[in-house]
Amino acid sequence: MYAPERHRAILDTARDAGRVEVKSLARQFDVTPETIRRDLTALESRGLLLRAHGGAIPIERSTIEATVEEREQEHVEEKDRIARLALVELTANMSIILDSGTTTIRLAHILPSDLNLTVVTNSISVAATLAGKPGINLHVLGGHVRENTLAAVGPWAWDALSGVSVDIAFIGANGVTVDRGLTTPDVDEARVKSAFVEKGRRVVALADHSKFGREDFAVITPLHEVDAIITDTGLDDDMLTAMTDLGIEVRLA
Repeated sequence: MYAPERHRAILDTARDAGRVEVKSLARQFDVTPETIRRDLTALESRGLLLRAHGGAIPIERSTIEATVEEREQEHVEEKDRIARLALVELTANMSIILDSGTTTIRLAHILPSDLNLTVVTNSISVAATLAGKPGINLHVLGGHVRENTLAAVGPWAWDALSGVSVDIAFIGANGVTVDRGLTTPDVDEARVKSAFVEKGRRVVALADHSKFGREDFAVITPLHEVDAIITDTGLDDDMLTAMTDLGIEVRLA
């Protein structure tokens, strides 16, 4: 395959999937990772892709935020494994934050009833899952509910956190990079997520491998504020090395 043909195929894949990764493209086209990196650089110079650690995203998709329903259909098995591994973090009588996100929704579904957990959330989906569940002391933040994420944001949400401190804050993100940390498209949602990070004595990010190398508009927190990241085995080796070099505990589900 000639380079222009490979470029077109890479761009089509990026537009269909929302991102591409160097390792998978190298296997797909039977070329070296260095060749793929040159391809991505060429496409970025034409304004078609945005390079990120370990891969790239199409420019026209870089600021589009998928709905909860759309994200629920993506990387389902990986998110289930991540949620199950996150259960290891829990012990009896803990207080936790469950941030908005499809992986935290999965964690909410499998929270055990025998640990007497106190749960704080701004996610309507998480709240609906946990409301009335035995052994769960549920606190739901108020505020403006965003249509795409069904998360409460704004002053009502972050003001309610002023006197709160929890054992673990489970945080979701749309993007994770070494340079910018955890990111999300919406500024208001990023502010609530940032407040969650501040309130957690331990901060655990839950993100499947497709989130890594992607940068979104609003910064939630730099990586050095995160104690652990739980992701899946599809994580790019270069990204894994970069994060562990920073001293971040990375666990693969």
